[in-house]
Amino acid sequence: MEDSYEDLTACGLSDELEEELLATQRECTFMWTNKAGEAFGVIMSFLPKDGRLWLTAAERRARISAIRRFPRAAVCVNSTGTAMGTGKTVTYKGRCVVHDSREVKDWFYPEFSRHLRPDDEAAATAFQNFLDSPARVVIEFTPDYKLSFDSEIMWQRSPEAGKKTR
Repeated sequence: MEDSYEDLTACGLSDELEEELLATQRECTFMWTNKAGEAFGVIMSFLPKDGRLWLTAAERRARISAIRRFPRAAVCVNSTGTAMGTGKTVTYKGRCVVHDSREVKDWFYPEFSRHLRPDDEAAATAFQNFLDSPARVVIEFTPDYKLSFDSEIMWQRSPEAGKKTR
């Protein structure tokens, strides 16, 4: 048991819970640095695949020119809104590559659409067709650092964990 919440280093997600979180959640907060050197972020849908997170946006979005200029970004995924409940999160720092090749789009759009619409093939196909526009690009995010947190572990280590609540 701990006497404070100052040191949470032992409260990270297990590899299995991190994998479950990435497979379960469909949205993340994608963060980059703008021209002025300021941090900015938006909520985006993502596809986890082969240790990377894959996202898509229109070429004209500010985040695309920003990551072309400085390819470092951060992504935060949390369990809110999933069957996992709340209190589980993972944040990554990493490098982005912007793809506009037909080769990447041809595998990405179908997989991404099925990932976001797993129970409705017609909706997945319609979404895929809608996404496949001339000025859309695919972002490949490769993490090189992670920080995760599991509030259940924090609670188990708390002095309050052994006490009954009314």
